[in-house]
Amino acid sequence: MGEHVFVGFGFGPIQAGLFAKEAFESGSFRRIVVAEIDQKLVDAVRANRGTYYVNVARRGRVDAVRIDNVELFNPTGDTEVRVALAEATEVATCLPSVNFYDSERPDSVAALIAEGLRTRKSDATIVYAAENNNHAAEILQQAVERRLRVGRASPLAPDDRARTHDLRRVQFLNTVIGKMSQVVTDPAEIAARNLAPITPGLDRAFLVEEFNRILASKATIPDFEPGIRVFLEKDDLLPFEEAKLYGHNAIHALLGFLGTLKGYAKMTELAADKSLMHIARAAFIQESGGALIRKYATLGDDLFTEAGYRDYADDLLQRMTNPYLADTTARAARDVVRKLGVHDRIFGTMALALEHGIEPNNMA
Repeated sequence: MGEHVFVGFGFGPIQAGLFAKEAFESGSFRRIVVAEIDQKLVDAVRANRGTYYVNVARRGRVDAVRIDNVELFNPTGDTEVRVALAEATEVATCLPSVNFYDSERPDSVAALIAEGLRTRKSDATIVYAAENNNHAAEILQQAVERRLRVGRASPLAPDDRARTHDLRRVQFLNTVIGKMSQVVTDPAEIAARNLAPITPGLDRAFLVEEFNRILASKATIPDFEPGIRVFLEKDDLLPFEEAKLYGHNAIHALLGFLGTLKGYAKMTELAADKSLMHIARAAFIQESGGALIRKYATLGDDLFTEAGYRDYADDLLQRMTNPYLADTTARAARDVVRKLGVHDRIFGTMALALEHGIEPNNMA
């Protein structure tokens, strides 16, 4: 068992099926702690002695993977999250959006991380922001810095000096997580698909795809080796974040919207609709890919080449319609107001295409 300590915020399928899972399987962590406000979920995992299950959808089957030795606590009434944060070498936030980082509460995510940094016993700490926002790490860091200023404001400890000290050997990292996932809550579906519930008797199951090519900003703290070592580090993550938003997310939403309009319930049903898949593939490769290749060709990364982006698109279209993931068009099409935001996946992709001289007819 290693010497790293992991603390996660939010116990959804990405936390459970990626961060905590990888932390456990690495063997590098002596503690894996997750803060979760759903008391029923906390009680279920604790009653099962820190063991839970994640269903992994592969190309030809679904496997149930067992994860052990994970400690869940509700931060609204348990101080153990604060104790763990003081020792944490790696932290990961997996929340519905960046809007959940901070509030007026003393137990907000930003407040708890700031308190952990003030009382830190670890030599170095990296914080992964896994929310679907291209600047999530910067937003979280700013929220934590505000909390540090409030907590240290005094004549003997000027704000800037205190903040610099607390953030020494700390790095906030953005991520690009193209791993599709869901929580299955229908007991009949769980039984019919033979999914393992999160814990025995709980009416919920985590289902994540096998795909694990996760990108992260490069950790640059001297003499620090992360305990989770499966992530692919990039010096500049923004181009890949845009490929996720204007490629993966955009086409997933497009398929969800069009699939819903055509009466499909499951994403896997779309694979047999040649005209719909033709629209999606053309939008993906010619419009999203055409624009991003023109924008980022000078990076020299294989993704931003015609062959690389075509492979990226074809792989994702197959994964989106994987029958073992069994995603629904309703889930792909939900949250319409956000997804139709002027800078978001649909209109953002069209604007990017137009900016680079491409008519986004298929996306439109």
